[in-house]
Amino acid sequence: MSTHAKRERLLLADLLEAAGPDAPTLCEGWLTRDLAAHVVVRERRPDAAAGTVVPPLKARLDRVQAEFAEKPYEELIQLIRTGPPRMSPFTLKLVDEGANTVEFYVHAEDVRRAQPDWSARELDPVFSDALWSRLEKGAKLLGRRAPVGLVLRRPNGQTAVAHRGTPVVTVSGDPGELTMFVFGRQDQAKVELDGDQDAIDRLHQAKQLGI
Repeated sequence: MSTHAKRERLLLADLLEAAGPDAPTLCEGWLTRDLAAHVVVRERRPDAAAGTVVPPLKARLDRVQAEFAEKPYEELIQLIRTGPPRMSPFTLKLVDEGANTVEFYVHAEDVRRAQPDWSARELDPVFSDALWSRLEKGAKLLGRRAPVGLVLRRPNGQTAVAHRGTPVVTVSGDPGELTMFVFGRQDQAKVELDGDQDAIDRLHQAKQLGI
């Protein structure tokens, strides 16, 4: 049975292929070729990918990613489809599911929602629950730098506190939309916000949400 991460990987590859190498994405400053290079480097060059969390290595990451972005676009797409090399920890199902399900979902939406005629994707209940589970576990990490108190609420009433503080803004929506919101895609997430208007404005403009 296909895992969530495997399904989202193939969907991301299909969207990147259909968009072409020079299409916009929701990742500021990145075209689709840059996003594709990011995904490949993250899986195949751990020596460079460490720059996402280790500031002194950021220059190396940027250099390696730029080199990959110069490769033939079709090659990058194929590398995404075929997945990580054999000895990579990403080949382990638990690691793949834990590290890539949300990563690939968000980046697939980065491609989809950057297009002017994009339409919302209806997620199946099992996948929605999987995204919510990850939101509950990672909410405080994702919302740690929110400028106001932040509570996430899905339609069935379940909530997760992403940041304690006042005033409080409650963001309501389906798990996929809440995921996009807390990963810094506030303007493109289909959610409802409840709270003081000034706090809502500050939250919408915040650049600190996400990893």
